[in-house]
Amino acid sequence: MKKFVFLFGPQAVGKMTVGQELASRTDLKLFHNHMTIDLLQPLYGFSKEMWRLAHLFRNEIFHSFSESDEYGLIFTKIWYFDRKEDWEQIEGMCDIFRSKGVDLYFVELEADVEERLVRNKTPHRLEHKPTKRNIEQSEQHLVSTMENNRMNSVNGEIKEKNYIRINNSKLSPAEVADMIQKEFKF
Repeated sequence: MKKFVFLFGPQAVGKMTVGQELASRTDLKLFHNHMTIDLLQPLYGFSKEMWRLAHLFRNEIFHSFSESDEYGLIFTKIWYFDRKEDWEQIEGMCDIFRSKGVDLYFVELEADVEERLVRNKTPHRLEHKPTKRNIEQSEQHLVSTMENNRMNSVNGEIKEKNYIRINNSKLSPAEVADMIQKEFKF
């Protein structure tokens, strides 16, 4: 059965790195959010048009992938729990896969802000996410969104059957991937 793994949490929590580790161990392909952001941002800046196009582009990939012969996809993104439009986009994304009979898996990561600020500057992150290379701007965004938005769920908010929440403040990507594989039997 085809699988869709939605890996979410706040900035610099380790979504992409955990996704890379999980993809390296399975036949799942990784599609991290910055693959569209870093493609479109040089053309449109961080404008409403850039976000609109990123959403459309991602949905086209989701449709195509859900109909392919591929084993599965890992997608990483921040989920702003306090924004109705985020709930609607995520439900739409899941509906694409559900309509094709794809099994959904939700993996929520959380980490202490101090750890996230350290991770925000790692060479690995900066190599894979060009729009994060302005460290000062990236840190300001991390702190301001943390102060103004809710990027982790509250207990009972995620109703999906296949759901795990992991605090990875002190865990390596390999340890987190181990937990995900054990929980979901990938």
